[in-house]
Amino acid sequence: MAHTKAQGSVKGNRDSIAKRLGVKLFGGQKAKSGNILIRQKGSKFFAGNGVSMGKDFTLFATIPGIVHFKTMQGKKFVEIQST
Repeated sequence: MAHTKAQGSVKGNRDSIAKRLGVKLFGGQKAKSGNILIRQKGSKFFAGNGVSMGKDFTLFATIPGIVHFKTMQGKKFVEIQST
């Protein structure tokens, strides 16, 4: 019979590193130009006015202002209202 003797407790002790996804600035908070608003896998949130999307689906502010979330036709949008 095949046995794993001394290394049994270490063998299944691996886990992936957390990716720190989620909303970084919430509605009503101030954002500067270039601030990251949301880190996500895929486009769960879409870019509205004053927001742009990076190649890894990160949403970031392109203008300074206040963060607002809204839903249009079942899609969630993030936008910046300039002050």
